Amino acid sequence: MLFLALLGALAARAGGADVMPGAIRVTFWGALAMAITAGVGALFGTVV
Repeated sequence: MLFLALLGALAARAGGADVMPGAIRVTFWGALAMAITAGVGALFGTVV
């Protein structure tokens, strides 16, 4: 999660956008993607 926030902040800074919203956006959507992946894995009984 820390690296998601860091990469979001770096990408926002590189693109000339506000750093905090960029970090929050990437962290939120990255965490959501990980949760969905874990949920699908648990649904099908596989390790992901």
